[in-house]
Amino acid sequence: MATGKRAGSRKSAQQPRPLNKAALVIGVAITLCVVAWGYLVYAAIDFGTAARGGSGSTAWAFMGLACLGAIACLFVGLLLVARLMRALGVTSPPPSADAPPRPVGGKRAAR
Repeated sequence: MATGKRAGSRKSAQQPRPLNKAALVIGVAITLCVVAWGYLVYAAIDFGTAARGGSGSTAWAFMGLACLGAIACLFVGLLLVARLMRALGVTSPPPSADAPPRPVGGKRAAR
């Protein structure tokens, strides 16, 4: 431990991190998509069991709709995960169309 006139802690007090509202909203949306996906998978299994039992063609139609809904929920959830990663700063946005094109052949060919 250093002593002297200017000795002190080198670290400043931790600043509280601001709440990332966009990430919070996206996280809630992901949770809703996953819950809806789980329910639709359960419904598809239930409708499939009823359809195999001879309940009729409506059960097959509902099973198909539940499967399509589950696929859509999972797809939207995965898209939201990618958006959450961008909101948290884990990934960076793609380069804009205004950026100059990269030279063919790399840095060495550009010289």
